[in-house]
Amino acid sequence: MSKQKAKQDRIAKYLQNLNGGILFDELSDKYLKEAGVFEILHGIPVPIAAGVSDELTTLTIAFGMARVIGADTNFKYRDSYIAYIKHIFGEGASKALIAEGAKYGQSENYDVATMFFRAVLIFDPKSRDALYLYGRACKDAYEQEDEDESYIGSFKAESLEVFELLTMIHPDFAMGYYFLGYGYANMGLYTKASLTWESFIELTAASGDPEIEELRSEISERLDTLEEPVKIEEGVNCVLSGDYLGGLEILSRYKDGNYRDWWPLWYYMAVCAASLGEAESAIDYYKQALIYTPSNTDIMEELASVYTAIGDQVNASKYLNKIDIVKNNIEQENL
Repeated sequence: MSKQKAKQDRIAKYLQNLNGGILFDELSDKYLKEAGVFEILHGIPVPIAAGVSDELTTLTIAFGMARVIGADTNFKYRDSYIAYIKHIFGEGASKALIAEGAKYGQSENYDVATMFFRAVLIFDPKSRDALYLYGRACKDAYEQEDEDESYIGSFKAESLEVFELLTMIHPDFAMGYYFLGYGYANMGLYTKASLTWESFIELTAASGDPEIEELRSEISERLDTLEEPVKIEEGVNCVLSGDYLGGLEILSRYKDGNYRDWWPLWYYMAVCAASLGEAESAIDYYKQALIYTPSNTDIMEELASVYTAIGDQVNASKYLNKIDIVKNNIEQENL
């Protein structure tokens, strides 16, 4: 991982907390010489109880080191640990750590699994398997958590970034696009999801693998359901870029369809109408949005602004008072 990556490490604090009970000690010179690693580890404390095994062996030391540097990619003795891991496993270092991470993943210990994949990426940053399994582990980790929103957000963002990187470094690896598409769809980035899944379909066209064919069928159905969201996203982007007439023309097609109870649809139509000087339509659209998100004070503020602009101070005050009531209720709930 690059130094820039380390500075922006989203999930390190969660992984380091899991490693909080690890014990370190220096191995004797006799042991180091017998193991042929004196030059590598002389004066270097190593993890002797890293949750890998109660038995201290060259293998458990190596896995303990991987766990430590995978959690903290800027660990003080990182380079020495990498040298030891490569000494123990030789050219198979990446495969050994990936296999160990996969074992933790299979037992649903996804946080620890990520540590091993991250360790591989320190010295083999383009490893397709490490990137893929790291993205998968992050995804499985946040899907397993249902309370800590910060944790979920951090692992979700990490997973998305890893799958983006995977498709850039290994553009012919179809499964990267499969999971990246879901990442985009879950964020409401429907155009990106559609384009990404189309790449998956193209890359797997001649597969013939029954499992891949099943995934192709699944994604084909997903692509069909994205047609309307993609157009709505296009309309929203028009609004955000200042093309209010174009945005309203696109979005208004869907006010009687499957997305009629999606409050942002009405909100963005209201923004368009207000920007085009159509106050009555803007008021109607803002009110419709409030039906689906009745405590949304931002919409109330917009509505009050429109009423103020047309000189209707009675209704402007009405919604400003509602804003105060909602905020006071929230404060009371938080006491």
